[in-house]
Amino acid sequence: MTDFPQLRLRRLRRTEALRGLIRENRVDIGNLIYPLFIVEGSGIKQEIVSMPGIFHFSVDQLPREIEEIAKLGIPGVILFGIPEHKDEIASSAYHPQGVIQQAIRAIKQSVPELLVATDVCLCEYMSHGHCGIVVNGDVDNDQTLPLLARTALSHAEVGADIVAPSDMMDGRVEVIRRALDEKGLQNIPILSYAAKYASAFYGPFREAAESTPQFGDRRSYQMDPPNLREALREIEQDIAEGADIIMVKPALAYLDVIQQVRGRFNYPLAAYNVSGEYSMVKAAAQQGWLDEKPAVLEILTAIKRAGADIIITYHAKEVSQWLQAP
Repeated sequence: MTDFPQLRLRRLRRTEALRGLIRENRVDIGNLIYPLFIVEGSGIKQEIVSMPGIFHFSVDQLPREIEEIAKLGIPGVILFGIPEHKDEIASSAYHPQGVIQQAIRAIKQSVPELLVATDVCLCEYMSHGHCGIVVNGDVDNDQTLPLLARTALSHAEVGADIVAPSDMMDGRVEVIRRALDEKGLQNIPILSYAAKYASAFYGPFREAAESTPQFGDRRSYQMDPPNLREALREIEQDIAEGADIIMVKPALAYLDVIQQVRGRFNYPLAAYNVSGEYSMVKAAAQQGWLDEKPAVLEILTAIKRAGADIIITYHAKEVSQWLQAP
């Protein structure tokens, strides 16, 4: 076996051109999805305090934002709705004139080719902030399923390209797939939040989406953070039910899960670089404790290296600008 001094691995690190020539993983704009928070009302573009650079948009403010996103080369967005009316059956989630339904129409009128994915969950629309129908203080899995299917269908019918259930109810992919197929929408793919952990990194999102539970927490349906083998079972089940793309959420603290999923399943794999991960970097950068650009690119490269094909990230616009800078 050839050894030092003949073998010098540093030879190929000497210049940027050499490093780029053999680079194994690259962050690509075409693999990024940018989250958007949509609120009811008009004339609203309001920064979210805990997520600097991320805004609440009313539907009438979307066209300008969407055109900018498309111009940056970002291929798609994922939408989260914050309705004015909340109740115990999440009626605003599947209303034909709901905030997300209106947003989908507006985006497709503005930039038809932009990929629109929609978060399919009920927490933002429930008066209690949980992801499903509550019975005797607990989220009832089976009573929630028809509402999830109805919500996904309402998104697809007005032009959503992908529906993405994030509720972690058992059986949701199957009922959504059946509902879409029965309405002739068999070509709409399902991006399943297949392994969604009950994470401490969701805090800023819950402020942004106004979806903090009014009692208890979500640990009875979201995954327990110490578990990896369980994630593989969740993903296997969602694939069996008809998921087209699978997702691990969060990303940064779960790179080992992403890697295991990539090795086990030959399916498109998404990872969600979540709000807490975004806000930590922003806060540290604002304090001068780290250099934001290389830190963000290093994080996203790690997510790609672990095996993700698609990254949902609040950094997408900045990353697109950085990657295209001369």
